[in-house]
Amino acid sequence: MTAIIWIVVLNWNGAEVTLACLGSLAGVLSPSCRVLVVDNGSNDGSIDRIKEAFADIELLCLSENLGYAAGNNAGFKRVMELEAEFVIFLNNDTVVDKGFVLPLVETLQRNPSVGIAVPKIFYWDRPDTLWYGGGIVRLSTGLISHTGLRKKDAPKFDCPGSTGYATGCCLAMRCRDFESVGGFDEAFGMYAEDVDLSLRVRALGMSIAYVPSSKIWHKVSASLYGNPFLKLVKKSVGVLRLFRKHRAWSGMVFYLLLLPLRGTGSFREAMRLKESGMHNKRRSQHAEHIQDSY
Repeated sequence: MTAIIWIVVLNWNGAEVTLACLGSLAGVLSPSCRVLVVDNGSNDGSIDRIKEAFADIELLCLSENLGYAAGNNAGFKRVMELEAEFVIFLNNDTVVDKGFVLPLVETLQRNPSVGIAVPKIFYWDRPDTLWYGGGIVRLSTGLISHTGLRKKDAPKFDCPGSTGYATGCCLAMRCRDFESVGGFDEAFGMYAEDVDLSLRVRALGMSIAYVPSSKIWHKVSASLYGNPFLKLVKKSVGVLRLFRKHRAWSGMVFYLLLLPLRGTGSFREAMRLKESGMHNKRRSQHAEHIQDSY
């Protein structure tokens, strides 16, 4: 049977986290749901390790690191050749609930006006704490934020509905819609390309659906070695490009004015990561226990 759902996982020198992600996806795979790993020119032996551990997973090996947007676009081109109907872009620094695919795809099947479906996302090392419970974007004031960020999960975050933007950590689309909107804008290096995609989908008259019955866990900043300052710099470059592209000049001004406060927040996050280092092993074990219970 030809697979109609393809999960695209982008890897660049992240063998350990990618293997963990693929391990969690093992319970998801079926003849109609497959995984494509796009290797972005890794030199850490990722390709050999993935082939050895998961011989049946489709691999697309790129000769160089094209970045998030171009790498995922290349993956999309490949799954279109494999006759995909739905595509799920999934960060390699995630682990998934074995039932995460169906609610996303069913949302797209039931609601033609929904352009993107996105799950509830938790911190991996704090598995009952939200990283994403929806997205708020107001370009005129420079506001781009996750709903529920760092809050304990609660019933109020279990309500499905429309949200402002989908995070590129995990999002599902019909292939025809992703193609119609032009895919990810490859001018973005890292960060904000997901907000840009969401805005372009909304401009076509479609909505972004938050689907809390679909759950994943995110190893936040794993791709940047847990460095909150590096994350802030890269995020700011992406966000400023977003404001410029969408001509949101007032939002750009507000964002720049508040940048020192974001720097303070990054410093606090760095201190939190440092202080919590001694507890990481215990938290990881607890996270694995929670995930295994689903």
